[in-house]
Amino acid sequence: MSQPYARTQTESDVLTAVTPASSAAPGPAPAPRSTYRLQLRPEFPFPAAEAAVPYLASLGVSHLHLSPVLEAVPGSTHGYDVTDHTRVRAELGGEPGLRALAATAHGHGLGLVLDIVPNHMAVPSPLRLNGPLWQVLREGPDSPYARWFDIDWEAGGGQMLLPVLAQPPGPDSFTPDRDGGVLRHGELEFPLREGTAGLALPELLAAQWYRPAWWREARAGLNYRRFFTISDLIGVRVEDPEVFAATHAKVLELVRDGVACGLRIDHVDGLADPEGYLRRLRTAAGEGCWVVVEKILARHERLPPGWPVAGTTGYDALHRVDGVLTDPAGAAELARRYAQFTGIAPWRETARACAREVLTGDLAAELAALERAAGPELAAGVEELLIAYPVYRPYPGEPELDPGALAEAAGPAGAGAVAGVRDLVLRDPAFAARFAQTSTALRAKSLEDRAFYRYAPLLSATEVGGDPGQPALTPDEFHAYCAELDRDWPGSGTVLSTHDTKRSADVRARISVLSQAPEVMGAPAGPDPQLAWVARQTALGLGEAPERAERLSEALLKAVREAALHTSWTDQDPAYEDTVAGYAPRDPELPPELAEAARANLLGMTLLHLAMPGVPEVYQGAETEYRALVDPDNRRPARFPREVLARLDAGAAPRGPAEEKLALTAALLRLRRDRPGLFTGYAPLPARGPAAEHCLAFARPGGLVAAATRLSHRLAGAGGWRDTALPLPPGKWTALLDRGAAYEGEAPLAELLSARPVALLVREGGGG
Repeated sequence: MSQPYARTQTESDVLTAVTPASSAAPGPAPAPRSTYRLQLRPEFPFPAAEAAVPYLASLGVSHLHLSPVLEAVPGSTHGYDVTDHTRVRAELGGEPGLRALAATAHGHGLGLVLDIVPNHMAVPSPLRLNGPLWQVLREGPDSPYARWFDIDWEAGGGQMLLPVLAQPPGPDSFTPDRDGGVLRHGELEFPLREGTAGLALPELLAAQWYRPAWWREARAGLNYRRFFTISDLIGVRVEDPEVFAATHAKVLELVRDGVACGLRIDHVDGLADPEGYLRRLRTAAGEGCWVVVEKILARHERLPPGWPVAGTTGYDALHRVDGVLTDPAGAAELARRYAQFTGIAPWRETARACAREVLTGDLAAELAALERAAGPELAAGVEELLIAYPVYRPYPGEPELDPGALAEAAGPAGAGAVAGVRDLVLRDPAFAARFAQTSTALRAKSLEDRAFYRYAPLLSATEVGGDPGQPALTPDEFHAYCAELDRDWPGSGTVLSTHDTKRSADVRARISVLSQAPEVMGAPAGPDPQLAWVARQTALGLGEAPERAERLSEALLKAVREAALHTSWTDQDPAYEDTVAGYAPRDPELPPELAEAARANLLGMTLLHLAMPGVPEVYQGAETEYRALVDPDNRRPARFPREVLARLDAGAAPRGPAEEKLALTAALLRLRRDRPGLFTGYAPLPARGPAAEHCLAFARPGGLVAAATRLSHRLAGAGGWRDTALPLPPGKWTALLDRGAAYEGEAPLAELLSARPVALLVREGGGG
């Protein structure tokens, strides 16, 4: 067996290796002006990414953002199941391939941002691929690698539960290979504890540091921390300085060598001490490294101001862009019709019910561990406080529940027990860390992976961190968010589509128009009302697309399993699932008037995203039309519109919304690259006239104005722009997309937005 971690590095080893004072270290790198996400996989390795560099440079991006590059489970299509932190993934081309990609990117003026996974590693098959875990299984709590993982040896009776078997083991399920030092179960291998090979089978099994078990036992018996409810991803204790050093040495070497100049931190909420981790990472990576965190923020929640990062990965921006283009009145009408049609409870009730289901079911082992830690008098309050917590997790000194909310949360536990658990969170760091880690797993699984599938009046509102009960955002709220972003986190990431979005921006743009015409939903027919409603919106969002039937079927099957109303991942109903697989909604296309509104939404989302404060990220292929459903659909190999971009650059007019989106994306990315001074400051620009509410505009005082049509279907029904105008800041303004049309003083919107539903103006003689 290979031993990738032959020596456990100390923190000082890593800090010395990457000190900014090192002669090999480059100077501080500029923050990205934009990023472009590439999903690496065996079918799209480093050489394929390298071949795309010239096109991506011509598009205008400043940095390539790579999905995880360290060694992962063979065949992994995402790379978040890391098996070895010391090596770059061989299936992608290994470290030589990554360094060659970096050299080509740098030669075209592009930097690299790496996605890193500090929270967890794979429990792979074969197990020996994870060297540290293999040694813990062989050597138990005395292994030098036991400190890597949160294993409750006492709760497991001295053994680590390994729920990796496809079915309950029988008396003859295991075969010891005494010469090879392994225990076999079919194709699975486990290491034998030293000195146990000669024992009879029952005694041999009892003598191991682990107990192989049926996968269903994880629900109540698991005694190691995992990623959410995924037992084949085991949590890593990066709060330990030596574990941090060993798991980050290779990534920090790549930063030190200038291969990468930015890091995306996956699932920072899963860590015991996110701020402590980020401070250690900042010290090791240096001030010049751009760092953003995957932190899911509720609408009222803010990123902790003391974190040494540039900001988040951008889901908070996604919801503002989506929300401001959603009609609040129509969304409310959809919710009313949905409740009447399906009988599903309102959002808040649904969310709480899903939280209780997940906590007492899938997370029963985590709940039991917290209840033991809280003690018998407070145990009942743990469940209620976890369910009531309003954000993903608490942070020290920032209690999120006031006395009124505590009383409401009490339920059968009683207010005293809930208040006692809250006090324990505030004063006991060890309990607080485990409570927080369980809380974030609960929010992710009960909201993102259950309630968002169960409560579906408007599917475009059910993205990570969203609020389906309040999907719309006012223009004032949007402007306030942008001003705050510009003031406090100007280097924060912003996104519209990612590898984790349930529907790409193009799909959400089409679904969102239903908030302007809720009557279009009607009463769809299907195997059951919930599925019929979800299927109709999904089909309208995808529209006519390659392999449409197969992709729809796969997405709908995932949706019904996640919703867990008639079937689930763990308790499947084959007969019901057969009806889902054979069900195909009719009429996949929007009516023509709504197709035009979808075009307005799509171009408006693109303009707002690329012109607003922050560092925008374009997901692979999403610079043009990109209709994708939930993973794995959204992780298919990228397709780049090289020929179309070349034709547009040669002066051809865009043909259809896909090419309009590409032209708009390239124009804004190139402006960000070539004239970054244009994208400074932020000021709302209110329109004047009878249709003023339908214009969402803002100025970047550096010399840029962006204007988007809001709720265009409602606008058309009200008579159009009429004499509505947009007052402009002082100066002469050139419409970048209209081949030189110029405005001064104010711009009549019927003229400014006649050719397309968005406008991009640059001040003549402006900065940048």
